Amino acid sequence: MSRVALIDDHESVRLGLEAAFAREGEQTVVFSGSSVGAYLDWRGDSGSAPVDVIALDLTLGDGTTVTENVTALVADGSSVVIHSVADRSDAVREALAAGAAGVVSKSSPLDDVLDAIRTVANGEALNNVEWASAVDGDRAFADAQLSRRERDVLRLYATGLPLKAVAERLGVAYNTAKENLSRVRVKYVVVGRPAPTKLDLVRRAVEDGILPADRSPHVS
Repeated sequence: MSRVALIDDHESVRLGLEAAFAREGEQTVVFSGSSVGAYLDWRGDSGSAPVDVIALDLTLGDGTTVTENVTALVADGSSVVIHSVADRSDAVREALAAGAAGVVSKSSPLDDVLDAIRTVANGEALNNVEWASAVDGDRAFADAQLSRRERDVLRLYATGLPLKAVAERLGVAYNTAKENLSRVRVKYVVVGRPAPTKLDLVRRAVEDGILPADRSPHVS
């Protein structure tokens, strides 16, 4: 059962999500609050491990930015799903660049929100239209804009190494490598170059110069 935190400064939104999670029974809400600071304080006071997924509103009432919030939560060890309106394309771009795993609109049915969070908790890419619409026509995002760590994970994984070996080679936890690979897939979806299979990731790595074109790794 995955552990979820809800961060939104609208109590009614949080209560609605909490009720939906309780009804579903497959994911449990262990924290609900109005700010990232409150969540991190709770973590410190309770000694609780980072949650699997955090549903985060784009704009909170405490004056923090989406970049600050997403960066802090990802660095703390959780995946972040943005739960907000889908027309804030600039803020959605910021969230993606900061490391958010996906976005689901507040106008979506509650079951879709639960499915999105479950998908991310399982380490899978969240493929939805909000990301695409947020960057539609923006030439600055034609490139998937992978971070150095994401490029390293993709390069090693695309050569045929299993993900566990990739993590060992880079000196990071398996879950960290898995999260980076999921983020790579999300970013390629965003720019209209989906890579759902390992072979697709090899192609993207070659296209972007991450893997030499003359390399022909065995892909299982």
